[in-house]
Amino acid sequence: MAIATVNPATGQVLKTFEPLSDAQLEMKLQKAADTFLGYRRVPFAERARMMMNAGVVLESEKEHCARVMTTEMGKTFRSAVDEVAKCAWVCRYYAENAERFLADEIVETTASRSYIRYLPLGPVLAVMPWNFPFWQVLRFAAPALMAGNVGLLKHASIVPQSALLIEEIFQKAGFPNGAFQTLLIGSQKVDRVLGDPRVQAATLTGSERAGVEVGIGAARRIKKVVLELGGSDPFIVMPSANLEAATTTAVRARVVNNGQSCIAAKRFIVAEAIADKFEQMLAEKMALLRVGDPFDETTELGPLSTAEGLADLDRDVKKTIEAGAKVLTGGKPLERPGNFYAPTVLTNIPKGSPAHNEELFGPVASVFRAKDVDDAIRIANDSRFGLGASAWTNEDKERERFINELESGMVFINKMVASDPRLPFGGVKWSGHGRELGVHGIREFTNIKTVWIA
Repeated sequence: MAIATVNPATGQVLKTFEPLSDAQLEMKLQKAADTFLGYRRVPFAERARMMMNAGVVLESEKEHCARVMTTEMGKTFRSAVDEVAKCAWVCRYYAENAERFLADEIVETTASRSYIRYLPLGPVLAVMPWNFPFWQVLRFAAPALMAGNVGLLKHASIVPQSALLIEEIFQKAGFPNGAFQTLLIGSQKVDRVLGDPRVQAATLTGSERAGVEVGIGAARRIKKVVLELGGSDPFIVMPSANLEAATTTAVRARVVNNGQSCIAAKRFIVAEAIADKFEQMLAEKMALLRVGDPFDETTELGPLSTAEGLADLDRDVKKTIEAGAKVLTGGKPLERPGNFYAPTVLTNIPKGSPAHNEELFGPVASVFRAKDVDDAIRIANDSRFGLGASAWTNEDKERERFINELESGMVFINKMVASDPRLPFGGVKWSGHGRELGVHGIREFTNIKTVWIA
């Protein structure tokens, strides 16, 4: 795929970029290794000062950053502004808490003194996706840099301007030039970078296929890797739930980021007793969404990021309908320029169809009916994915069962799944392994060193 900015609302190619040559890539890898030798010794207070500066720069330039994101991948401008503000938050959060998270942990033994110390690993490769061009990167970079590592970003090829802008922000904040670098390279060069002995670890957010490739590449070199892959998150609604709140949130949870989020609710599992009413309310609210120019403040749903993504979604929906699913609203691309797909609700999803087995990346809600709480848990866990889950109930026993029995890295009760700098983020099964954010996220890329003093 060419490294280029293509406006998804119009299909117009706005800017193209030349990939790094082998010589240029070598210079950046050596720069990262050289920078780490000094940066790892920078005191926490100085790292925190620079990270706080990064948050200030993000806040002061949030509209410019948001404009670049919306132009490159089509998210609504309002949501892009919110994304930049969240990035500033994660910078502040780790600036304020990293030293405490990585403080020595004293362990009582027979030694004169024994403790655990958290030390940086070195250059870390981050392979990042296009759907949250700033947030996905900052939630890796803030803890990694505060831990004393340096970052190498291989961003998605459709958001090159976002990638370069993030590097510029860290430079403006006062970080050494080699502390965070963007690598404008194609996916075919990722394994070469991962295999370089100067690169100590990797993190990837993206597709299962990309995760398998990077995971195998890391294993072959005995390197640490964190993988945050796809999701087909269940959104369970039981009879005790507030149906108005549940359906309103269900729409937001399905179309967040134009439906292109790994933690967007995708499978709506509804108790049989309330299923008819839920389906009616969900379809009505989805159909009322304002679709259009992502820069228009009234727009609630913008275009998909690429023409290929639109074609893939349309193919999967058609296959699901052909297999026997029923369309309550939408079900096809919109006849207008750009990569727009109608807000869609599908029911009677046949087993084995794409909507049953795959992650549909777009504004398509798939509704399943459950006989009781046991059936709801069975349907929810009938997936190779296990990222997030949302369950709506006011029954304490049901809540505890969902918390304990849903196979996911995160469970939200009476709320849609969301990421938060204070809480670990990640999944199980084919949704990946390792955690980002919180205290767990900053420790992922450290040497957890045991110290024993006789």
